[in-house]
Amino acid sequence: MIAAYRETGYNVMLFLHIVTALVAFAPAFVHPLLANQTRALDTDTRGKVIGMMAGNGRRIYAPALILTGLFGFAMQGMSDGVIEFSQTWFWLALVLWVGMNGVLHGMLLPAERAVAGGDETAAKKVDTTGIIMTVLLAVMVYLMVFKPGF
Repeated sequence: MIAAYRETGYNVMLFLHIVTALVAFAPAFVHPLLANQTRALDTDTRGKVIGMMAGNGRRIYAPALILTGLFGFAMQGMSDGVIEFSQTWFWLALVLWVGMNGVLHGMLLPAERAVAGGDETAAKKVDTTGIIMTVLLAVMVYLMVFKPGF
C-alpha cells in the first residue's frame, strides 16, 4: 500500500485531484467571456483566438479532466475501504466524469474547432455544451462535498 486514508500519499492525490479539476474547468468560466469579447473582432482574428482556445482545450483542459478522474480513482484505492465503488456518490461521480469526457471530447472541442475554422453556426453548440459542462460540474461538486449515500 502506498498510503492510507488521509495520510500524506492520500493527501497528495487529493491535492492533485483538486488542482486538475480547477484546471479542467477554468474554461467553463473564462471561455464564455472570451467568446463574447471576440465578437467585436474581425472574422480572421476571432478565428485565431477561438483556435487558441480550442488548442488549449485539447492540450490542457481535456488531459486535466482525465487526470482529475484518475486521481479520484487513486484516492479511492488508497482509502482503506472508506470510499467504495458501491457508495452512491462515488458511482454517480464516475458516471458524471464519463459524461463530462463525452461532452468535452465529442461535442465541445469539435465545436470550438469548427468556430475557429469560421463556422459561426457552431458557436451555439459551444455555448450549449459549455452550459452542460457547468451544470455537470455543479452536480459533481455537490457529490464531492455532500457524498450522498456515504
